[in-house]
Amino acid sequence: KRAFDVCFSLVALLATFPVFLVAALAVKLTSAGPVFYMSERVGMDGKPFRMIKFRTMVADAEARRAHLERFNEADGGVLFKMRRDPRVTPVGRFLRRFSLDELPQLINVLHREMSVVGPRPPLRSEADTYDQRVRRRLLVRPGVTGLWQVSGRSDLSWDDAVRLDLSYVENWSTMGDLAIVVKTVRAIFGGRGAY
Repeated sequence: KRAFDVCFSLVALLATFPVFLVAALAVKLTSAGPVFYMSERVGMDGKPFRMIKFRTMVADAEARRAHLERFNEADGGVLFKMRRDPRVTPVGRFLRRFSLDELPQLINVLHREMSVVGPRPPLRSEADTYDQRVRRRLLVRPGVTGLWQVSGRSDLSWDDAVRLDLSYVENWSTMGDLAIVVKTVRAIFGGRGAY
């Protein structure tokens, strides 16, 4: 799995380097704030790490979230999702539509903080709500993509996302990871559930 992670990440970063540069320039030139958004996430065995993404929201997005909580559309109440989140920039909306904002996470993979395929990387506030069953999601490294990504993305309910993540933890295989990567490409171009 580690060999696959390293090889895939290096090849993907080299292949998408022009896209990486254009995305970075687009973020920098169209809105104030840093190019990258660093978010603390909980990794394998509960170890925290800083996940890297292209910034897709206004610079003060976290400060504005409290005013938007009542509009949360995520089923289950653990996650926060809005289809038309006013904090998302126009460039950010495009990057999210094709999951280009997640390209920098391949750097996290090279740093052994993430895997190419795995459970969705949770926020600390989410991980703190886990019971013993759900904590099994933390037995493996979180993924840039996973069953949640190819099965509906943001349209999934919390229970469905947990079920898929636990299924992955218990049944992962190299061939399964390859199949998920192929399905991810299809999901990205389909755009369903990306917001």
